[in-house]
Amino acid sequence: MTSKPISSGSRLPTLRDALRRAQVSVTVLAVGLVGLVLTVMGLVALRAYAEHNTGLIARSMLYTVEASVVFHDGPAARDALALIANTEGVGTAVVFDADGLVLAQWSRPPDTSLAWIRQPFERIFTPPPIVTPIVHRGHTVGTLLLTSHPGSMLAFLLKGVAGVLACLLASAMLARAIARRTFEDIVEPLRNLAHVAHAVRNDRAFGVRLPPAPIAELNALGEDFNALLDELQAWQNQLQHENAKLAHKAAHDSLTGLPNRAHFEERLEQAIRDATVLHQRVAVLFIDSDRFKEINDQQGHASGDAVLIHTAARVRNLLRESDLVARLGGDEFGVMLAPVRDTDTARRLAEQILESMRKPIRLPGGTETVSSLSIGIAVYPDHGRNVRDLFDAADAAMYGAKRLGGDSQASAQSPGDAAAPTAYPKEMSQ
Repeated sequence: MTSKPISSGSRLPTLRDALRRAQVSVTVLAVGLVGLVLTVMGLVALRAYAEHNTGLIARSMLYTVEASVVFHDGPAARDALALIANTEGVGTAVVFDADGLVLAQWSRPPDTSLAWIRQPFERIFTPPPIVTPIVHRGHTVGTLLLTSHPGSMLAFLLKGVAGVLACLLASAMLARAIARRTFEDIVEPLRNLAHVAHAVRNDRAFGVRLPPAPIAELNALGEDFNALLDELQAWQNQLQHENAKLAHKAAHDSLTGLPNRAHFEERLEQAIRDATVLHQRVAVLFIDSDRFKEINDQQGHASGDAVLIHTAARVRNLLRESDLVARLGGDEFGVMLAPVRDTDTARRLAEQILESMRKPIRLPGGTETVSSLSIGIAVYPDHGRNVRDLFDAADAAMYGAKRLGGDSQASAQSPGDAAAPTAYPKEMSQ
């Protein structure tokens, strides 16, 4: 079963929205049910109260109009009815004599306001009329008919409903405040989790961590996520360290620790670009050992390696921070001087290198040997305007120095010059 892809235009609801809808639904349902139950119970209690109250009013009127009925005094009976009915919720009070004729009657003026509300309410909640006999000394002397007035009952009901609604509103507001606090306790840690995951995914920010959460389960989730980030950060650091080691190995010679030919050419190309902009000069020294093969073959590879290591160290100690020495391969070394003022500056450094190599080198067996060098010098832009031309010019100059017997230096000629490289043998340099 395949799931349908969600269109980019659709917007999924947030957890806050989902929780808010659920909370509102539950609150409305719970408060509505409670309100309905309270209202029904209140109406039933109000109906019972109204019937009981009407009965009490009827008994009070019986005692008041009894004498008037006995003496058949209609005005007195009416005054007695009015005395009680005016202060109580009475709609109509009628006194009948023993023959069933109306002796006295009292009616409350009708209220026509909000008739469309009153009429259904009167039909449903108004208690039935009460008919009570008027008894004097064991004989029925008349009858009292009493109906309650729905207006007072409606006002009482409205006050009760208003109170119920006020309680329900207060309950809803309190539930909303509690739910909002709960939302923050739930949603805020999840939002922090999403922000941290986003930062790790997009920005590789493995150092960020989740703050503690107020809920135990979410706090445990945050601690597990932080532990996972600790492992990811450790792996990232290890990976960067391994990559740095690999990059260093790819750009450096494992024996001498010097940059290799590729790295040297890359740095030289950058130095030529900078020199072009700044109108400066860059010198390249191509160095070759004169006796490396002899030492390596006769005294072993360990001795040959010792010669290469000492040569690299002595050349490196004579350079500035801006200069660079590299092992180009075998017993060949390259030196870049950037910037350099003129060719003479490069010649003076070449002579210092030659002089440093005239000191004996201690070999692994305890013996000592001397390994001289041949150095070719080429300067940008005099002898070439790119890396290849400078290498070729310095290489040719180095072979010119070797033809002089080694332990010497030679400078390249400008392009198009038919003369051989200018060589400076040991006797001349000294």
